Amino acid sequence: MNTYKLFASLMFFIITSSFSQNPSDYFSKADIFFKTYVSNGKVDYSKIKSNPESLNALVAMAEEISVSKNNSKTYQAFYINVYNISVIKGIIDNYPLKSPLEKPGFFDKMKYRVSGESLTLNDIENNKLRAEFNDARFHFVLVCGAIGCPPLINTAYLPDTLENQLQKQTKTALNNPNFIKVNANKVQLSEIFKWYKEDFVQEGNEINFINGFRKHKIESKVKISYYSYNWNLNQQ
Repeated sequence: MNTYKLFASLMFFIITSSFSQNPSDYFSKADIFFKTYVSNGKVDYSKIKSNPESLNALVAMAEEISVSKNNSKTYQAFYINVYNISVIKGIIDNYPLKSPLEKPGFFDKMKYRVSGESLTLNDIENNKLRAEFNDARFHFVLVCGAIGCPPLINTAYLPDTLENQLQKQTKTALNNPNFIKVNANKVQLSEIFKWYKEDFVQEGNEINFINGFRKHKIESKVKISYYSYNWNLNQQ
């Protein structure tokens, strides 16, 4: 009996310790990775393809890190970075590509090991972030590997700076005339606003949400349409 208890305690220690790495090292290495391979919102996929060691190391690290929703900023920053890095991993594993949609199941079938779980990109976005936190700003920091997405920044999202980063990236997108296309009494929105409409209408409608971040407000009764998403690869 004592031998059994000792064995059980040892196994518990091994299992829990393997998922108890401090995420700070992950954030530091992710920051170096983004600074190295991302510029002006575009990714140097060909350079990563020829030297994938740092990417693969980040993917391996993410599998062994555990974060708690109770520490919400660390949790959110971790899964935002995991999403963006997993997108790049998916592209590199199938490179060259002209679009992530060239790979069937890119968002809903391909899986990545994160914190001991097997997750698709949709799982990370919808289950780990959107389902847990009521924050539409996620849509402006989760980058799907396409030109139609808001731009990928060349730094990691960090717990201490996450709030400012969410605000900055949302303001950048919603004040970009190529992202929010205003013409007289008409406005064309990214299809992000159609696909995730429920996230943007909690304050009445999409325009109310958008105006919360814009320097030049849009008339509330403006006619809304959606322009086609550009799925071409966000490649340097």
